[in-house]
Amino acid sequence: MKSLYVGNLPHSTTDSELRNLFSVYGAVENVNIVTDRDTGRARGFAFVEMPDSGAAEKAIAALNGSELGGRTLNVNEARPKTERPRGNGGQRFGGGRGGRGRDDYRGHARQPREPRW
Repeated sequence: MKSLYVGNLPHSTTDSELRNLFSVYGAVENVNIVTDRDTGRARGFAFVEMPDSGAAEKAIAALNGSELGGRTLNVNEARPKTERPRGNGGQRFGGGRGGRGRDDYRGHARQPREPRW
């Protein structure tokens, strides 16, 4: 089984269109068009799984750089998914300052403030 990355897709591309496009080169096991979690709109890339490695290589050679819906496709072997930090982008709470307050001067004594009245 070989998983292929298909990038720069028109947002209107459907699963059946991709399946038909790749099935010319061999059997297609699965098509997964990646969509935005919030809007449900296609993000412009997909993954196509083909059981035969030879057919997948032929599809890459033939379709990489070809056009679909006026856009030039990027087709190559999919890389394994890497682990990413969960949460708010790896930042700690406090607006990206690592949780330090605005009066934390790293070792310097805090000075009392003058009243504002």
